[in-house]
Amino acid sequence: MKKIHALVLFAAIAFAIPPLPRKSPEFTIVEPGGKQTLLTSYKGKVILLGFFSTACPHCQHTAQAFNSLFEAYGKEGLQCVGIAIDPRDDDPRVREFQHLYAPLLPVGKASQESALSYLGISVMDRRLVYPQVVVIDRHGMIREQSDPKGTAELQEATALRPRIEALLKER
Repeated sequence: MKKIHALVLFAAIAFAIPPLPRKSPEFTIVEPGGKQTLLTSYKGKVILLGFFSTACPHCQHTAQAFNSLFEAYGKEGLQCVGIAIDPRDDDPRVREFQHLYAPLLPVGKASQESALSYLGISVMDRRLVYPQVVVIDRHGMIREQSDPKGTAELQEATALRPRIEALLKER
């Protein structure tokens, strides 16, 4: 019986995300064409960071929501960033995704392993659902993050709007 409890506890720890708020780790955004930007270069801004699969309809919808939120709040200090997961080098799908769904935003690429590491999710949890959304405050603290199995309200502009407005008011 103790072995079963230990296994359940291990599984809960392995698949849990770290507690919030927490410091955002550094992350390098590598855009098509090779331009590299450090996530910390946006410090002082509220950041919506989305990890997307370019073929995923939910990801496309969320990227469009990010684009409209950036259009509405970018001048107030919001920065939205997209990260396409596991594209091949110079994959035209990343440029196409950006052009169609997030033309105002930087969209980079990353491996699933680097996304899992950034999100603080164990590599044992291969059931990660995209999009994964991270909300970072002006001080570089992750305030909200999608559950590994997805969080619908972090994919919708209407649900994100009050969160963003509250964080933009914080100094």
